[in-house]
Amino acid sequence: MKRILIIDDEYQVRSMLRMMLEHAGYEVEDAPDGEIGIKLYRKSPTDLVITDILMPKKEGIETIMEIRRDFPNARIIAISCGGRLKTPDIFLSMAERFGAARVFAKPLDKNKLLDAVRELAGA
Repeated sequence: MKRILIIDDEYQVRSMLRMMLEHAGYEVEDAPDGEIGIKLYRKSPTDLVITDILMPKKEGIETIMEIRRDFPNARIIAISCGGRLKTPDIFLSMAERFGAARVFAKPLDKNKLLDAVRELAGA
């Protein structure tokens, strides 16, 4: 069974993604910030990481950079609502430059996200 790590400080987002991905047949782990997410990934790398960009402690760009530095073949999807700016494009563009394979603005299009998960992690 393919494994996915969700890193997002919003419990509702983590919960929604967990339910969607488990229903699609994936095993899911989650973390409320990049610091904990990286610890989980180092302990047991997953087939795919889905990370928010704006989070406390260690934000998503740092998380992506560290994972890609230490695990060059890691597959990562970045998600963001843009925070106070309400325009996630800048953050998502940066995430792509630092190694995210796909990026999605919140609110998420669940079908498009699931298609990207299938493509990157496998079914």
